Amino acid sequence: MRLYLTTAMALALMATAAQAGMEEAKAFLDAEIDNSVLTREEQEAEMQWFVDAAEPFKGMEINVVSETITTHEYEAKVLAPAFTEITGIKITHDLIGEGDVVEKLQTQMQSGENIYDAYVNDSDLIGTHWRYQQARNLTDWMANDGKDVTNPGLDLDDFIGISFTTAPDDNLYQLPDQQFANLYWFRYDWFNDPEIQAEFKKEYGYDLGVPVNWSAYEDIAEFFTGREIDGKKVFGHMDYGKKDPSLGWRFTDAWLSMAGNGDKGIPNGVPVDEWGIRVDENSRPVGSCVARGGDTNGPASVYAIQKYLDWMEKYAPPAAQGMTFSESGPVPAQGEIAQQMFWYTAFTADMVKEGLPVVNEDGTPKWRMAPSPHGAYWQEGMKLGYQDAGSWTLLKSTPDDRAKAAWLYAQFVTSKTVDVKKSHVGLTFIRESSIQHESFTERAPELGGLVEFYRSPARLNWSPTGTNVPDYPKLAQLWWQAIGDAASGAKTAQEAMDSLCAEQEKVMERLERAGIQGDIGPKMAEEHDLEWWNNFAKENGTIAPQLMLENEKPQPETIGYDELVKSWQE
Repeated sequence: MRLYLTTAMALALMATAAQAGMEEAKAFLDAEIDNSVLTREEQEAEMQWFVDAAEPFKGMEINVVSETITTHEYEAKVLAPAFTEITGIKITHDLIGEGDVVEKLQTQMQSGENIYDAYVNDSDLIGTHWRYQQARNLTDWMANDGKDVTNPGLDLDDFIGISFTTAPDDNLYQLPDQQFANLYWFRYDWFNDPEIQAEFKKEYGYDLGVPVNWSAYEDIAEFFTGREIDGKKVFGHMDYGKKDPSLGWRFTDAWLSMAGNGDKGIPNGVPVDEWGIRVDENSRPVGSCVARGGDTNGPASVYAIQKYLDWMEKYAPPAAQGMTFSESGPVPAQGEIAQQMFWYTAFTADMVKEGLPVVNEDGTPKWRMAPSPHGAYWQEGMKLGYQDAGSWTLLKSTPDDRAKAAWLYAQFVTSKTVDVKKSHVGLTFIRESSIQHESFTERAPELGGLVEFYRSPARLNWSPTGTNVPDYPKLAQLWWQAIGDAASGAKTAQEAMDSLCAEQEKVMERLERAGIQGDIGPKMAEEHDLEWWNNFAKENGTIAPQLMLENEKPQPETIGYDELVKSWQE
């Protein structure tokens, strides 16, 4: 169906386009930009570039979409109208659920119909975009067709997530717009209470502190569960278990890697990644099950699922079992949770609000975030957690002029002029220069370790899903169903992971038969037993799949939070 503008709308657009320019840019800078890594003169120069580059596209109406989080709300409500005022390009920035974004993207890829001119979708789809070749190769785009609309001040090297959005062909397919990690969260005030510390030391024989491994996490969870603190019964762990799509993210967001699934490698394990998918020397997926050299149902993965189930049953509030991701998120802020292994930094802004039980009267948090502890199978050099990197993607089905106008907007909302301010609003860092900005040094004490983590070398061990996953939309939906069966008790951890790897391989086999991904699509390996593949890994200097450990609870290890932060700074 073709949509026609009403006369009034057309006139309004023409008026906006006619007025657009540097006066509007200066008004925006005056009203909105109180912090930037650029001087005012440099900001105006960058805005002048946008005004000039947008000239051929004045009056166009462009539609973009992202999931609904604080960062994108700021873009949609503040930056999109400003961009329209400055450039004369009318931007409609839709906010919908993350699953809906993937669905719209998938529909456009399958139909070729231009639903949106640009998408902010997770870099988890990098393997999908690279293999299907339906997203514009941004490296090529910036050098050729999109050169006239590529900001000379974009500074790709300043983006901390570029490695996540670069495919094995060394080309960039997505531009990061926001990032957040899942980390360990704990009650700093309780952990530093001398009476609690003494009691823990007496009971467990070592110091209460940030757990370095899952053994210590388990002890701390046991210690706090059922205690009464500040007049409330507290729990030593928090999670969620409802059979719902969000349960899938809970696990594809690198839970298995934290346990020690897969191989060493940053940002993802090679040749076996944190989903347990093995690729060959040409980055072709060859299997997910142990029988084909994968690790989705290997001992490390089954251990990861079993710990999740055990801790939920023993140490989390009973209601957690029936909660989804969004329902569980606010629970730690209510003051009854001692620690949480799997906590997204996207919740930071909501966890530092005045008046919360976990915030001091001076506005500083009673809690801190720290690197996640690792499981028994984890080895130095493996990734240790997940980092979400919502990234701008231009599909080839979008007409060139519309893609160019949308690309201008994508660069505007990630520009150095606006990024520090946007980072203060959403707390989802994408630029090194913003992380290091003095305004975040000043604000750091109010953010519970967020700034310290992002300034630390530790952050390199947190990364999104990598390129081993050949079709993220098709494979991701399999996880919540399999894990849900384990969470409900319908299947054991081993049975659930056996089922999951088999279903993943069915998708890969269909892709192989269809040949739709060409010579970088799946090519399934021959089947052998676990011992054969473990020997194969050792012969090739890799790890996965590992044999089952005799002892899955090694010596507990903790570290003092302040000592940890000091080691980063040194």
